[in-house]
Amino acid sequence: MTRVSVVIPALNDSPMLANCLRALAAQTRLADEIIVVDNGSTDDTAALALAAGALVIEEPLRGIFPATAAGFDAASGDLLARLDADSVPPADWLQRVVTAFEDDPDLAALSGPGDFYGSSRFVHWVAENLYIGGYIWFVGWLVGHAPLFGSNLALRKVTWARLRTTVHRSMREIHDDLDLAIHIEPDMPVVFDKTLRVGVSARPFQSISGLGRRLTWAYTTLSLNSREKPFSQRRAAQRAWEREQAEEAFG
Repeated sequence: MTRVSVVIPALNDSPMLANCLRALAAQTRLADEIIVVDNGSTDDTAALALAAGALVIEEPLRGIFPATAAGFDAASGDLLARLDADSVPPADWLQRVVTAFEDDPDLAALSGPGDFYGSSRFVHWVAENLYIGGYIWFVGWLVGHAPLFGSNLALRKVTWARLRTTVHRSMREIHDDLDLAIHIEPDMPVVFDKTLRVGVSARPFQSISGLGRRLTWAYTTLSLNSREKPFSQRRAAQRAWEREQAEEAFG
């Protein structure tokens, strides 16, 4: 039986984390393990997570990627599902994740979009259509395969074992999901299922400074990785792998 760990990085997110953990407790397929990574909270984030039955680990190095990486390292599951503290998955989310991996033994990573809550209808439209929509298109073109969205993703433990030493896990001001997507190897199939949706808070888009910070992190992530290996080479490697697989399939 597939064992699933859900990893949630958190920093002073007690109220939203409570909603996320309630949604996980209502899943039709329960997680085998829930890991909340406390990234230096000064509120009751850790106490709330412990009361809900989650395993709490501490990651003193601030940043979403350091916290996420610590959670992935500590997880015991065959599948590592990743949510943000403000994610609210529907009741069938985890069952759909498990089914996708069990139905496709070659699947390395799976992701889906978010349905934004809070703020105004206009902010939701901007977040879902311009930010997420643009992100899906841009990353797909940039790396030659489907993107990953950090508020709603899952990967195999063996996938993380291959990536954990190549990604920039110790850096604070980068996007962990974008960095992961960039480091996916050509032989690691990724699926972005637009019907696999979770609720996501619109709080990062409620201010110019919040949106600006996310765009700055995106630029830093892209700049860092492009210096290490041009994206044209990454796309070429992906296309070569796909051609090789197609030739093998058709003899």
